[in-house]
Amino acid sequence: MRTDSTQGGGHDLRHHGDAEVRDDGARLTDLAVNVRADTPPAWLRERIAGSLAGLAAYPDGRQARAAVAARHEVPVERVLLTAGAAEAFVLLARALTVRHAVVVHPQFTEPEAALRDAGHVVDRLLLREEDGFRLDPATVPEDADLVVVGNPTNPTSVLHPAATIAGLARPGRTLVVDEAFLDAVPGEREALAGRTDVPGLVVLRSLTKTWGLAGLRIGYVLAAPETIADLERAQPLWPVSTPALAAAVACMEPRALAEAAHAAHRVGTDRAHLVAGLREFAPDGLRVVEPAEGPFVLVRLPRATDVRRHLRDLGFAVRRGDTFPGLGEEWLRLAVRDRATVNSFLQALDQAVTLAQH
Repeated sequence: MRTDSTQGGGHDLRHHGDAEVRDDGARLTDLAVNVRADTPPAWLRERIAGSLAGLAAYPDGRQARAAVAARHEVPVERVLLTAGAAEAFVLLARALTVRHAVVVHPQFTEPEAALRDAGHVVDRLLLREEDGFRLDPATVPEDADLVVVGNPTNPTSVLHPAATIAGLARPGRTLVVDEAFLDAVPGEREALAGRTDVPGLVVLRSLTKTWGLAGLRIGYVLAAPETIADLERAQPLWPVSTPALAAAVACMEPRALAEAAHAAHRVGTDRAHLVAGLREFAPDGLRVVEPAEGPFVLVRLPRATDVRRHLRDLGFAVRRGDTFPGLGEEWLRLAVRDRATVNSFLQALDQAVTLAQH
């Protein structure tokens, strides 16, 4: 591991997977965006549609906030609803007084981008491939008063032990854990959401990934009441729409939690099928970061830029990896899809690799 305080560092921190499927990319089979396929389900669309009759009134988030609190068994004062998890990163960057911010990379780049936009200098802790992109708490500077880490981490799909992350807590330090993909892990292993015994802990959750609500923008923050109050003061009035609030309530209900748990197991099975297929490309130099625990996998392969271009010609979009600090042009992130889609993708990958070698 090493630290890097270079501002920007040549990485496009604003590049996200959706860029791969815009415009002409809309015709492609999407393995670039980490949103569960075939979502939102019909029952959730109906709940959202049913909320439209109330659009004349200003949004009232009390019911949704209480639902999130009940789901995580915490007081409502420890919950803040946000317009997606991305808004929470902006609020944290604006509301917190930070002297030494450290972002653990490779990970989702929006936290660092928000901190930089707010005028903060950011140190990067770059996890290494040879360590399996796993975090050693001893490498986090002791004087860091803000530490940001994803779990499971996007794009590496590494799931860090909860005890390891909780061990980063220090008096006077804010520890931000992005758990946007944790509900895609069976049993939500290693979750810190709902923990009230870790000082300075801030957990971010998103309903975008599992429920297919990227266009609706709904997420939430779990933290100490005083931190929630600081973030709420930085928020505009009525930041979460009535339809998004309806979705939040629906996704906290027992039926939804059971469906999410079932989906997590299905993702695990589909991911195993994808990884097994990718291992067949080892003679071509392809390496999968394992064990993968999220709804995506990270791979390294020679001539990845050419392979990605050929995959587009063959009808598949994948996420380039070089916009993530700590990774280069030889990295690609692949979203987990159903077995039939994976089989078609693996056939296309075989062709793309062959074309890139000539």
